[in-house]
Amino acid sequence: MGESADRRSWTLNRRLEFVEWKLFWEGRLNRNDLEEMFNISTPQASVDLRHYRDVAGENIEYNATEKSYLPTKDMRPRFLRVSANRILLQLRAFLTGALQREDLWYRDLPAVDMAPDIVRHVDADLLRAILIAIRSRQAVDVRYQSLTSSRWRAIAPHALAFDGYRWHLRAWCCERSDFRDFVLTRIDELGVMRPVDYDPEDDVEWTTKVTLKLCPHAGLSEEQKQAIQRDYSMVDGCRDIEVRLSMAYYFIMRMNLDLKDLPPARAQIALQNLEEVQAAIQEAKIASKERVEARLSRA
Repeated sequence: MGESADRRSWTLNRRLEFVEWKLFWEGRLNRNDLEEMFNISTPQASVDLRHYRDVAGENIEYNATEKSYLPTKDMRPRFLRVSANRILLQLRAFLTGALQREDLWYRDLPAVDMAPDIVRHVDADLLRAILIAIRSRQAVDVRYQSLTSSRWRAIAPHALAFDGYRWHLRAWCCERSDFRDFVLTRIDELGVMRPVDYDPEDDVEWTTKVTLKLCPHAGLSEEQKQAIQRDYSMVDGCRDIEVRLSMAYYFIMRMNLDLKDLPPARAQIALQNLEEVQAAIQEAKIASKERVEARLSRA
């Protein structure tokens, strides 16, 4: 009884969220929008709209001329979490094929496109095995293609990480006895799994976060600096980005924050605390090694 009621509540809230989505983002709603999206009857759609008007009537009004429901001037969504970033991410996911057209709530999609994205194929069976290894905290033999060679290695993955371009495994390297990153798409074959003695908490680079302090490049004009501050939502000329130490390297490389000779207009931003972040990464490597040695000595 409870589960059934919860399910009804979830599906109703989902439809009411859809009502607000259409009102907020498209500026209009018709009863058949609900019918088509959720495959419900006309009477049920009418009930949903009546229910929404009962609980949030200040947000919606019927326009007889347009034969549509329209948002009021002071609409304040109750069921919809308004997020421009979420909308843009959905459009990007649609362009890359991660979402299908029927997954989007638009009646008419806006004209949208993106620069080509080089998709790196990840084998589903490989990812499934990696996820099993993470859950069971086991090591797995992988044939890994580095930039210099292809060979079998035993690794114990404990996390997945995306650097903006590629997916990585954060893993204990059984051969080197330390924590490293392995590019997921460079694994072309899996071997056996086996128990391994390691603790993800010893991966200090993964468990520790650092704040990156971004600011406009010093070589920009004041007008250019103001444009950059707006681009990156900077406050008082700076934007703080919290990131894991193990991911800071990729962010710095992706944003070219380690390159000192780029023209200001090309660089656009600078990392105020680059040396501090680099030092923290090295200190974390040392701390991880010390934690591992201490744990093994107690074993």
